Amino acid sequence: MAVSAFCSTWDANKPFSWRSKYGWTAFCGPSGPRGRDSCGKCLRLRNVGTGATITARIVDQCSNGGLDLDFNTIFKPLDTDGRGFQQGSMQVGYTFVDCGNELSEDEHQHPLSSIIEEKTQGV
Repeated sequence: MAVSAFCSTWDANKPFSWRSKYGWTAFCGPSGPRGRDSCGKCLRLRNVGTGATITARIVDQCSNGGLDLDFNTIFKPLDTDGRGFQQGSMQVGYTFVDCGNELSEDEHQHPLSSIIEEKTQGV
């Protein structure tokens, strides 16, 4: 299934290992870069209720003043007590962090080879 995300204009050519390293989120929080400047950056997210944390990569923008988390790769692992699912939202704190985006020479030359290798906001 193909999807479209705001950041794909700049990030679609990245190797699979880069695109699959973290789950995805859309970002429109009150603090931090917006639009193209946020694309590809990573957030360390913390479930305010449980303290659970996870890192997510920004792949899209949104307009709700918070975050839109990918359900399977970010929301579910972060919702350790199930309350976010029950309530339809979750209070999440976020901090911009280093993604560790360094790519090896092999990944620059052969992007498909990587397939073989292994503030508080309402959401």
